[in-house]
Amino acid sequence: MSSPQMPPWLQEQIMKLQQSQQNLQSIVTQRQHLEMEKAETEKALEELKKVADDDSVFKQAGTVLIKSNKKTLVDELEEKVELAKTRSTVLEKQETRVKESLKEQEAKITEMMKSGATPPPPATTTPDNPRK
Repeated sequence: MSSPQMPPWLQEQIMKLQQSQQNLQSIVTQRQHLEMEKAETEKALEELKKVADDDSVFKQAGTVLIKSNKKTLVDELEEKVELAKTRSTVLEKQETRVKESLKEQEAKITEMMKSGATPPPPATTTPDNPRK
């Protein structure tokens, strides 16, 4: 004989949990990529600040190097670092919210499985016994 099938409401909760886990992984990956980009930009900024003001400097635009001046490049890189910090903060907050949501979802699934409970009633209200 086959084992009992998982109730649809439990399957739905597990699917939501898996979606949240994928979302969390995506946020973590984005944040790691952003942190690497920020570190590279900070390193470039550090090196650029060592250059004399009257030295020739170049910036990369695709596969081409374009001559620029030091102040303009420093300003651009500093702005890029600040933007990366802001984006990182946003991703960090999203990560925290998704982790909290995951904990709640896991607790809900565990509780439902332990109690053998049926899914929570739908949001619409119906009379307790319409035949009375």
